Amino acid sequence: MHYANVSIGTPAVSFLVALDTGSDLFWLPCDCSKCVRGLKTSDNQMIEFNIYSLNSSNTSSKVPCSSALCEQQKQCSSPQSNCPYEVLYLSNGTSSTGVLVEDVLHLTTDEDKTKAVEAKITFGCGQTQTGSFLNGAAPNGLFGLGMDNVSVPSILANENLASNSFSMCFGLDGVGRITFGDRGSSGQGETPFNLRQSHPTYNVSITQVNVGGNTADLDFNAIFDSGTSFTYLNDPAYTLISENFNNFAREKRHTSNSSGLPFEYCYDLSANQTSFNYSIVNLTMNGGDYFFVNDPIIVISLQGGDVYCLGIVKSDNVNIIGQNFMTGYRIVFDRERMVLGWKASDCYDIEASNTLPVNPPTAVPPAIAVNPEATSGNANNTNISGASPSIMSPSRHLKTLFYALTFALIPFFALI
Repeated sequence: MHYANVSIGTPAVSFLVALDTGSDLFWLPCDCSKCVRGLKTSDNQMIEFNIYSLNSSNTSSKVPCSSALCEQQKQCSSPQSNCPYEVLYLSNGTSSTGVLVEDVLHLTTDEDKTKAVEAKITFGCGQTQTGSFLNGAAPNGLFGLGMDNVSVPSILANENLASNSFSMCFGLDGVGRITFGDRGSSGQGETPFNLRQSHPTYNVSITQVNVGGNTADLDFNAIFDSGTSFTYLNDPAYTLISENFNNFAREKRHTSNSSGLPFEYCYDLSANQTSFNYSIVNLTMNGGDYFFVNDPIIVISLQGGDVYCLGIVKSDNVNIIGQNFMTGYRIVFDRERMVLGWKASDCYDIEASNTLPVNPPTAVPPAIAVNPEATSGNANNTNISGASPSIMSPSRHLKTLFYALTFALIPFFALI
């Protein structure tokens, strides 16, 4: 997953939050009875997390049940009561509960780095976290970036602090940038969102898949979710992509069930092997623009040696385009025009970034909130000769536009 340091409150306190376009509410561990308080790096250094406290910020206040952003008003004893919240996530037994609060989010503008912007936002004072949040997913808070009115992009737009659009850039080396108010640029690919009134998400339609030059017409929907590490697909898309990828692979398929990998298609690398070829994966979006997947694989070190895996997990219900498929792109979530945009970028207009020397214990499960739009489709397969497999290496620079936070890929090693 990708994380960003955000500063909240007066005096400002920093939190390392996961960036999640698959859910709406921004929440922090706050006066918590059950939460993660730090992590241990691979070299046994201890990194302690800040825990938000209402009493420690001069600009904090609790949100009453009478607020338009209070979605759990039925649980309130009176309009003046503190507004409770509870968010359930797709990961089994994963949730965050507490009360809504208001405080300032500290931002700067791209035009003038010295100009501070204090945005009054509503977020969750997360008193109890469960499930994956205690095992490495968003241990120091979750930055909800969805379409609901309570999300940070929505609040910034409603307060006229930024255009109702933002972008996330995912560098090939794990560094990136999130920019509020970015409406994209000329020459980017675009496809419209499929909106569902009850629970709008960044859901798009895919009409065609090309793997290693073999093209198949498909019709399925998927949610672009930065809070999910890898891509989750159901059939027929999963089987079509996986089997075509497997047909091209030259290495021996990894068969051990003891490794605990979530991926079905993995391949053994020899001890001295320094390179290998694999099939490119290309998607055609609704409207005809192409989305080339720059990084469909993951290399994993196991006890018996290294393997590389197709970074797709089989899903029984919802299709999710995870963060791994977004690598090498600036992804624009344009909520004014209701389109998803993308353009190749290495994100190196970032002036400063920080990474932590830690290693991932396991794959992080989805951090998308429940009630997404489940999808499936029917395949109409055709084989067309195409480009030979290769690896794309985008190198275009992007110019960011408005409020920006730098972020980095920080896999957690051990929690305390």
